[in-house]
Amino acid sequence: MSLLPIFLKLDGRPGLLVGAGNVALEKINSLLITGLRLRVIAPEATPEIEQLARENRLEWIRRRFDAADLDGNFVAIAATDDPEVNATVYREAVRRGILVNSVDDPPHCDFYFGSVVRRGDLQIAISTAGESPAVAQRLRREIDARLSEDIGPWLKNLGAFRREVLATLPPCESRKALLHEMAERQFFDSRSTPLRPSADSTSDQSDQGADGKVFLVGAGPGDPDLLTVKALRLIKSAEVILHDDLVPPAILELAAASAEVVNVGKRCGTKSITQEEIHALMIAHASAGQSVVRLKSGDPLIFGRAAEEMKALTEAGVVFEIVPGITAAFAAAAAIPCSLTDRNAASSVIFSTGHHAQSHNHAPIPEIEDATRVVYMPGRDLTLLALEWLEEGLPADFPCAIVSHAAQPGQQVQRTTLGELGKVHPTQSPSLLIAGWGVREMADNRIRIATGQAVIA
Repeated sequence: MSLLPIFLKLDGRPGLLVGAGNVALEKINSLLITGLRLRVIAPEATPEIEQLARENRLEWIRRRFDAADLDGNFVAIAATDDPEVNATVYREAVRRGILVNSVDDPPHCDFYFGSVVRRGDLQIAISTAGESPAVAQRLRREIDARLSEDIGPWLKNLGAFRREVLATLPPCESRKALLHEMAERQFFDSRSTPLRPSADSTSDQSDQGADGKVFLVGAGPGDPDLLTVKALRLIKSAEVILHDDLVPPAILELAAASAEVVNVGKRCGTKSITQEEIHALMIAHASAGQSVVRLKSGDPLIFGRAAEEMKALTEAGVVFEIVPGITAAFAAAAAIPCSLTDRNAASSVIFSTGHHAQSHNHAPIPEIEDATRVVYMPGRDLTLLALEWLEEGLPADFPCAIVSHAAQPGQQVQRTTLGELGKVHPTQSPSLLIAGWGVREMADNRIRIATGQAVIA
């Protein structure tokens, strides 16, 4: 037999309970919290049921059951110690089209009472179809012991955010994806996990205002050890983290178990969420009084669309703060290793992206290029970029290095020259290109060190 798990709305509806002993009392405790208008029929009642009647939480009619008592009820429960009475209640309820449960008598039940774990509006009901209530109760205890205590308040906040999104964004796949992302969190947390940081938390409480605040935080190149102290503190104490796709799990795992962690990344041209939807999320959470960390790979002010987000937050009247991070260029240079500036080879550094790496300065390039060029997100095919730089006048032996997953497990460094750049085997994202005489200078120094030659600064 296959059952349909449903949750009935009983608030304000009439229901009948036949019996007023200990078995009936167990059902009463489950029924009253639903708002059911409960009438109890029984010649005798336990002191607890008598007290509930005196408090007007239920109506107790002190007599034996009559079939007419069922008229006008939405549900009925038979909970006496007389099988014949219970069978009569079932038979008469079925005749009237009323849902009925006969306690501990599965053949005479239209529905079963599940073992329920409650956290506010969240209810997890477990049923064995009457085969073993003890098994259902054991599972309930196990789930209850592991389920975080803050799920109820979190769900209430999530409901408010969901209604905000539904009212703000039109129906579309990106809205659907956003709602699913908002629901992501770990449910089975420590029961002692607080909804907000405790008084002895390492978080600086001045960082979090009662009216909510957004922190644009740099996650660095991916190594948790390269996070700033403030970034680490904010990640651990944030109630909401909206992170880019390139932020690795090792950093996201630092978030509090109670935090809502949402991936709002847009990678490789695939946009599951628009920039406007990210703005709406930040504003909605902050407006609800929450501490929001907008977590960006590297530094938030370098190729991270921070200007658009700051503008949206300002227009919405949301307080925000910038928390700088170590940009990927520094981690990539350390991986080579090379210095981005060198008093003999590079007095400046040029940051660009793969889409805007070409030079707009048509002035003649010095015989020795006096800048280190750093290209974020250079793409997998570097042929076009190499041709543009060669056309600018850079020499074919201009040193280049492609660094993939800088400062992370799986870090790789490929050395080449501008003339050979288009032939480089594609690297795994995220990657970064560094080009400049400083790259060759350090490579030459490493060779001389390896051969025992002295290095003169």
